[in-house]
Amino acid sequence: MFYEIRLHGRGGQGVVTAASLLAEAAMIEGYWSQAIPFFGAERRGSPVVSYVRISDKPIRIHSSVKNPNAVIVLDEKILELQNIVSDIKNNGWLIVNTSKTEEILKYARDNLKIATVDATSIALEIGLIIAGWPVVNTSILGSFAKATKLVTLKSLEKALSNHWRNKELKLNVRALREAYNRTKILRC
Repeated sequence: MFYEIRLHGRGGQGVVTAASLLAEAAMIEGYWSQAIPFFGAERRGSPVVSYVRISDKPIRIHSSVKNPNAVIVLDEKILELQNIVSDIKNNGWLIVNTSKTEEILKYARDNLKIATVDATSIALEIGLIIAGWPVVNTSILGSFAKATKLVTLKSLEKALSNHWRNKELKLNVRALREAYNRTKILRC
């Protein structure tokens, strides 16, 4: 098994942290993994991309991901700005943070699976906000876990507990679980 993931979002949404947590959860489950951040203009609100690879064998590639098995989008507006769907492998996943579930289908193509979750609403509901921005990274990982079944909630929760304590941990675990439960699989 060799699985590649590309995460798209904006600075401040936790794209790099999400990639790191996902790679850590995969390691907890016994896989080899790597997280690779890519920065352009490093400022809040600017587009950010991170890459994750998960494999049952050592990973020898250390570069960006060109043809991912899954694309995770933390800000739906990025879909309008960049063509990030065309290079997803056949039967791959598009997982999007959005409340506009049906509108995401316009980005669909044959042999593409789609899942959505309103991670922004979840973050706002539970108070997962930093510097006025809802933090959606842990929520979107819950959606990824439900859609792909590549990692479990248990391994993601363990990865979270390695990074946060007390209130922050509780909020992030709650966001993860809420998103898992609220994820809508549009095409499978």
